[in-house]
Amino acid sequence: MRSPADDRAVAVLGLGASGCAAAALLVRDGRRVYASDASPTASGATLARLGPAVTLDIGRHDLDRIRAAAFVVASPGIPPTAPPLRAARLAGVPIISEIELALRAMPGLRYIAVTGTNGKTTTTALIGQMLRALGHDAVEAGNIGVPLAEVALRATRPAWVALEVSSFQLHDTPGIDATVDVLTNLAPDHLDRYESVAAYYADKAHLYDRARPESRHVLNADDEAVQRLVAGIPGYRYGFSTADPAADASFVRRESRLALFGRPWLARADVPMLGDHNVANVLAAALAVSVADVAHQTTAARTVLADAVRSFRPPPHRLQLVGEFGGVQWIDDSKATNVGAAAVALGGMTRPTIWLAGGRDKGEPYTALADPLRRVARVVLAYGEAAPLIARDLESLVPLERFGSDFDAVIARARAIAQPGDAVLLAPACSSFDMFRDYKERGDTFARLAAGGGA
Repeated sequence: MRSPADDRAVAVLGLGASGCAAAALLVRDGRRVYASDASPTASGATLARLGPAVTLDIGRHDLDRIRAAAFVVASPGIPPTAPPLRAARLAGVPIISEIELALRAMPGLRYIAVTGTNGKTTTTALIGQMLRALGHDAVEAGNIGVPLAEVALRATRPAWVALEVSSFQLHDTPGIDATVDVLTNLAPDHLDRYESVAAYYADKAHLYDRARPESRHVLNADDEAVQRLVAGIPGYRYGFSTADPAADASFVRRESRLALFGRPWLARADVPMLGDHNVANVLAAALAVSVADVAHQTTAARTVLADAVRSFRPPPHRLQLVGEFGGVQWIDDSKATNVGAAAVALGGMTRPTIWLAGGRDKGEPYTALADPLRRVARVVLAYGEAAPLIARDLESLVPLERFGSDFDAVIARARAIAQPGDAVLLAPACSSFDMFRDYKERGDTFARLAAGGGA
């Protein structure tokens, strides 16, 4: 990045929450800002209140302004190949993420950084709850929904941050250097944006760009892709596992108990979430908080961490039981936006399942779901843009019905064929953007229709 004395404007691309927070942080620190969004429906109201230090463009990006910028703060939703970012690179203008900007504004921040294909948000939320239970002023930020730049704008810095980082964010965050970092798992995802799985994993690997011998890494010991990614990376390694009782944090299945550093810690029945993957999330969070500070490893602290899990309320749309009607469970896992996440959801099902799958395809083969579907699926209801692709991959393996973009009709069909003792599972394996604003709207719609709320 150019010298702080450089008086040229900083270009902030994308006017979502992170872009607006980044612009506000820049203005607070005395920088001029050029902020733009290609969407004609984007709102610049928040930035307009910042005054004359901000120049706004709605519905376009001015490439000349971007080429002349001191540096660019890019929304993670803008792919690196997009014209404004390509123009910046060709002009030699540095590109950073909003998270990078915020980290530079808070030197010395203590934070636990969490990435992975699935489980990031739940693990981050658990870490935040555990840190607060231990008496710290702690907040969750990043990809979980609160921009880190918003935290940097606070008058008082929190003692700890639980920071969720996506691959898109890591791509432009060269300064990430967490107190502890967590890699929940790895599986193919975002192949509608990345040219290969290797390219996607390469962005995840940026979590370790500043790794040193004293770095602390919390890793999924059951995930071979994770182990390959971190091979040769310096630092202390701590493993969590639902299969190996000898791991630093483990699920001792024969005792139905979670263990921490070889000692019994928490009964499985006290984890208020479905599925082994959520057991893994709890183990990852507890391990990360424990190794973050020696004071978190006392007997009293272990008890506090266990109580924090017992009282935890998971973020919505993640294997959330939204109701049982007529003996049928309706389960919202709308956040399962890739095949790997859907496989985890299906793998945790114990009832005959009507699986709702569809949305906007992300380039992954649905054949990877064949085994769990054969085990639990009564029928697959495929809908939306991806329905023909899902049908192509799965209709010879399991009973399958195709629908268009009428979500009410999908829910009505699920209700018509469900029998007492069944489960209706929304775990779409696709993004929501063909029919909904986001996965949250999709999940909320599912829950309302499941309860009989109608259109």
